[in-house]
Amino acid sequence: MLAPPLRWGVLAPGRIAASFVDAISRNTRQRVVAVGSRSAERGQAFADAHGIDRAYSSYEQLVADPDIDVVYVASPHSEHRAQALLALSAGKPVLVEKAFTRNAQEAQEVAQAAAAAGVPALEAMWTRFLPQTDVVRQLLADGALGEVATLLADHGQFFAFEPAGRLFNPQLAGGALLDLGIYPLSFAAFVLGEPDAVSASGSLTATDVDAQVSAILTKGAAQAVVNTTLLAQTPTTASISGSAGRLEISGPFYAPGRLTLSGTDDRQQIVREPDAITGHQGLCFEAAHLAMLVAEGATESPLLPLAETVSVLRTVDAIRQQVGVRFPGE
Repeated sequence: MLAPPLRWGVLAPGRIAASFVDAISRNTRQRVVAVGSRSAERGQAFADAHGIDRAYSSYEQLVADPDIDVVYVASPHSEHRAQALLALSAGKPVLVEKAFTRNAQEAQEVAQAAAAAGVPALEAMWTRFLPQTDVVRQLLADGALGEVATLLADHGQFFAFEPAGRLFNPQLAGGALLDLGIYPLSFAAFVLGEPDAVSASGSLTATDVDAQVSAILTKGAAQAVVNTTLLAQTPTTASISGSAGRLEISGPFYAPGRLTLSGTDDRQQIVREPDAITGHQGLCFEAAHLAMLVAEGATESPLLPLAETVSVLRTVDAIRQQVGVRFPGE
């Protein structure tokens, strides 16, 4: 609520856009004033459902609206690059749903465009902006875990196979990695940084996107072991283990949850309980963070710089190469 209120435009209405609008409407002073969709009917229906003033039948109309301070891109991964560039070309700061783009090269293009426009572009990796993540950051900085040795994180959900659906369609950059696996990979980058080496194995769907992937990320003497799958509901937890203790994050680890710290004697201490803001209501924190950046005239986030977003996608690229996933047009 301390974040200055901005006027938001939502580009591409859908399920995650609905969750985002609900979260910021309930928990911040941000205001969504317009929505843009390729379908006039779909855009108007979204506007009516969420009390939004204007619905545009093209993305170009939305980004050209002088009353919009910032644009939220909520389309499939395949469209993120083009739509982020569209918003930046209009001089609008932009919040782009995770995964930021299909690959590191596209992410670098957006980063360069943001720098040229002099406005922030931010990946909507909402976990990074949760209060609990700041607690994890402080524990690592204070050396509460000692020398970090092992990170474990997973994100798996079961989805019935739909060849044309977003998660299974290579034209839409489907697959487990970009939709689910990006969470444990970003978490590993947050704790350990960009890996020195990546070793991955996985399986593909009948549409040739990744169905399931496991990867070992090596950083110095430390290792992160991550898993993602579209084939089963996994615990979706995370832990960081070091020479002095272990920190466990309850599932789903990417959302507001419980942090439990264990010493080498296995005595446990709950260092943070879930917030009053739970589940996808936690999307409000990323919007508040971007609003603060815009109000301060900042062009880069100290919590998730674009260089780190690009770095995470380099890891995704390396994993996809080993597993054998390539999207049309890459």
